[in-house]
Amino acid sequence: MTSADTASQAGAVLDLSKLQARLPELRTTYQSASPFPHIVLDDFLEPGIAHIAMAEFAEIPPDNWMSYVHVNERKLGNIDPTTWGPTLREILVKLQSPEFVGFLSELTGIANLLKDDSLQGGGLHQSLAGGYLNVHADFTVHPRHRDWRRRVNLLLYLNEEWPAEFGGDLELWSTDMARCERKVAPLKNRVVIFTTDSDSFHGHPDPLNCPEGMARRSLALYYFTVEKDPLVRSTEYRARPGDSRSHSAMIFVDKQVLRLYDWAKRRIGLSDESASSFLGKIDRFRSKFRR
Repeated sequence: MTSADTASQAGAVLDLSKLQARLPELRTTYQSASPFPHIVLDDFLEPGIAHIAMAEFAEIPPDNWMSYVHVNERKLGNIDPTTWGPTLREILVKLQSPEFVGFLSELTGIANLLKDDSLQGGGLHQSLAGGYLNVHADFTVHPRHRDWRRRVNLLLYLNEEWPAEFGGDLELWSTDMARCERKVAPLKNRVVIFTTDSDSFHGHPDPLNCPEGMARRSLALYYFTVEKDPLVRSTEYRARPGDSRSHSAMIFVDKQVLRLYDWAKRRIGLSDESASSFLGKIDRFRSKFRR
């Protein structure tokens, strides 16, 4: 059965016409949002599609996931759609279609957005019990295209059940990192779209309290524009005002290691798999030192 067959059985992947009909309202909400332009949309996918996608997500074998385990994050990622189920692939096709990318341009006010077929830094993400992602502003330029500036993030949550006590809310922080201005629970079929700038700080920094065997799951897609000479900067992790000195210091040191990795990835083609292994060794050493 093809992905198109699955989608036709469950209904349309996404009713884009409904979103387009609301564009004036959605655009105002997006562009006036604080602490940076963003919007949260519930019931994003058609219900049948969302239900199937969540089931497919849970069925991806463990060996198809790459670990991102270091001081600033603990999660798993998958950027290979050939390992995804047909409905997940159909969602990807829809969210990278010219029609949807055009909708994003109108929503955000950013013209000529581009999809990223390589899914660098994006794709499927899941964080297990104890997982987290420290507050950060994203890398600014695509690692394989020096003239591609990162402009928009889309996060689609695919969690069947997610009680508040599990934690894992997406935190949106003020541009000066003085305070968290909004928290967004990772509820099923909810999408968050936001503009990525050098000070668009976000994350879910507190370790998850979900039971063993559960995971905070999402699809992350990033959109770019072509610019002549955009500023290149790796992911900028930041400590929160209440973090301890030792934790703040570890965030800073880890960030410097990640900058070296980012340089190697851009200049000599270091793979994510190699970087993941290297960062994992550093994290294990750090854990032993702290004990």
